Amino acid sequence: MAEISDAIAMIKKAESDAEQIIVDSEAKSKDLIAESNAAAEKLISEAKIAAEEEAQKTVFDAEDKAKKEALDIAEQSNVDIKSIKDKAVGNVDEAASIIVKNIL
Repeated sequence: MAEISDAIAMIKKAESDAEQIIVDSEAKSKDLIAESNAAAEKLISEAKIAAEEEAQKTVFDAEDKAKKEALDIAEQSNVDIKSIKDKAVGNVDEAASIIVKNIL
């Protein structure tokens, strides 16, 4: 009888140990899931920040390039305007000469 009683006690202890292992495993699993979620959120947040910084840098670079191109165009326009003005001034004397000859 003692052997049966000992066997039953061992079975109950094994069941209790198994239940405790299940409870501990579930708790550990929940902790691992929480840690994984926190790590994933951190990575996502860092990726978003990096992407925003890169996008902002790209916008600033594009703005700088556009400003430089605008300045280059303005400088070239000034050169072209001066050239046209100089030609026009040169033509004024010739036009005045032709007008004077036609009037006289």
